[in-house]
Amino acid sequence: MSAEARKAAILRRSLRVTVAASVGFYLLLYVADLPAAALYALFAPIAIGLLSAIPGSGRRQAFVVLRALPPALGLAALGTLLAVDTWSATGGMLVIGFLLAFAAVAGPRPAGAAPGLQLFYILACFPPYAPDALGERLTGLAVGMLLLAASHALLPDPPVPSYRKRLAAALATAARGVTTGEVTPQDLRDTGARMRLSRVPPSERPAGAGRTDRALEQGGRAVRRLLDQLAALPELPPPAPDHASDTLLGRVAVVCETCADSSVTGRRPPAPGALEQAMRNFQSERVRTAPGPVAPARPAPEPPTAGANGRTPSLAVLRRQSRVLALAESARIVEVTVDIAANGRPADPPAPRELFWYAELSTPKLWARRVLGNATLRSVLFQNAVRTALGLAASRLVAGSLDLDHGFWVLLAVLTLGRTTVGATWRAARRALAGNAVGALVAGALLIGLGAHTDAYAILLAPAMLVGFPLGPMLGTAYTQGLFTLVVATAFAQLAPVTWRLSEARMVDVATGSVIGLLCGLLAWPAGAGREVRRAMAELLRTCGGLVPPTAEALLTPSPGSRSSPRTLPSLHRFRLAKAAYAQYRSESGTASKDAEPDWHAVLIAAQHMLLGAHRLPRFGLRPEIGPPNPSASRARTTAAGLRADADRIASLLTGGHPVSEPNTPPEPEGYSPASLSVDLEVWMTSLGRQLAHVEASVTRRPAPDRAA
Repeated sequence: MSAEARKAAILRRSLRVTVAASVGFYLLLYVADLPAAALYALFAPIAIGLLSAIPGSGRRQAFVVLRALPPALGLAALGTLLAVDTWSATGGMLVIGFLLAFAAVAGPRPAGAAPGLQLFYILACFPPYAPDALGERLTGLAVGMLLLAASHALLPDPPVPSYRKRLAAALATAARGVTTGEVTPQDLRDTGARMRLSRVPPSERPAGAGRTDRALEQGGRAVRRLLDQLAALPELPPPAPDHASDTLLGRVAVVCETCADSSVTGRRPPAPGALEQAMRNFQSERVRTAPGPVAPARPAPEPPTAGANGRTPSLAVLRRQSRVLALAESARIVEVTVDIAANGRPADPPAPRELFWYAELSTPKLWARRVLGNATLRSVLFQNAVRTALGLAASRLVAGSLDLDHGFWVLLAVLTLGRTTVGATWRAARRALAGNAVGALVAGALLIGLGAHTDAYAILLAPAMLVGFPLGPMLGTAYTQGLFTLVVATAFAQLAPVTWRLSEARMVDVATGSVIGLLCGLLAWPAGAGREVRRAMAELLRTCGGLVPPTAEALLTPSPGSRSSPRTLPSLHRFRLAKAAYAQYRSESGTASKDAEPDWHAVLIAAQHMLLGAHRLPRFGLRPEIGPPNPSASRARTTAAGLRADADRIASLLTGGHPVSEPNTPPEPEGYSPASLSVDLEVWMTSLGRQLAHVEASVTRRPAPDRAA
């Protein structure tokens, strides 16, 4: 989003919140004479409209606000009842704080609404204990949120393209790149980069645990890989016509076009399977024309077709065909995932089943896997939930035990100033204290000057919100806190007689909340995702590196019993944890520009390369009819073991270990030829070796060696 678009979005959001908060507050206070309801009508739009990230635009945002209303009412009711004493309110804060923070496992949409929902419990769980005022509180809350929903419908944000439309546009570009060749490699790569989730608005990211979101996310990754493969394909131009590759590429283009149409129109795509059949025909043609005695990894169901020219293809053509086959596999994954996203469940179990493990599971089981998979100390989402819950519970206990005036500001400070690292929390707290100090001085002078003139505060409240709400996000934490202090002062001065000590109380509360937030940060994962991303990436490399030798063995062993794909579910689980850690690490301030850090994105790419090869090669790889004594096969096994050792060594370097192995590429045996081994295996291991060399170079900060498998 450009700077101008961001400013426009902030101004629209601030105007919506100001209108909703002002209308509800003035009506309930001055017309209905319900001060408690007026307070909740004021804070409800602020909580959901400012503290929360409401996804979508227009009617969709209004619908999200309406969906948040029932849990908001329940949290306010629960807080009102548990306010009977400090310990019950603290226990409720601990549980509510954890559950709402841990809702991030469901994706950015629930995570965006969590801070606002936290505030409804926080506001209600403080004294006075007044269960008789519950009806008035819920009335104010409902009025504020209904007004906010109306403001979203009347002043919407510009619509953003859905993920399905982004997917369709990327597939259309891929189809044009295959059929016309008019799309430049750079344009293909740029289109793929726009599919990265970090460049997609949170409201449109397919991050849920259901089949549809999982299929769309997997399909998006496959499209990005397909575009990158298309961009790299011209690097190996065939020295002779290659009719088999052209035929398969034509089938890929058809699949891209039909999947793009299905994503845009919503029409059900054709049942997947045609592309896989084309890949098997392509494999059969390669078997027929390959040099030496070879056999497919799995028997093809149809007899091989005749070659275009009857000649044995050169090694360059075989290598290009291997790339085309890998490209077609990416398109096949897109074909299957679009079918799952459209139909919910596939008509037939997709192959390989481990790659589409979610396709046949029920929604409750998928959610259970998502929750249990993150219920570990190694999950950054779990760590953040624990840190947030401890900070909020400690703040409620301190505020209640010390009987702080307006103690909910202590919890609000923890909620808004807490960061995932101690350093970032300290920077936010320092700026917040500075901003509050200035705001308190101005607010104190305002309260002394205006005294008990309630009408003056009523006139100032709406302009104060209209100015403070947009300027804070634009100018930073200090301005946000200072301007919010002015808004609070003008609002509370209308509810009850106040003095300049209101500003003093806010200063004390914000300082108390900042200290508690810092202490929680020191005790609970103070480095944020910095250490966790190293551990997660190291475990990912170890588990994925273990897939390389059995994958190679599947192509080198004649026995049909050894041709199944290695088990990859543990690696897929590690992949998800590593991606979550990496996403948080990139979002933490001060990490995006650290050139000395390892190339974490390259680690994820290498791991994905190993995972996909483990599935694709046993099914479609060209396998020679050779036995264990063959020197080429021995070198391939040694290379595969070396790649696994490389992955283990890099993992040890990431976690501060002392690896003893060094890169060791075996020499080529006499009479060695990649074509006599397996071109697909050779291309895969060569590419993987280069990727691991790049990763190791980024870890050790030395130039990557020119290595080949």
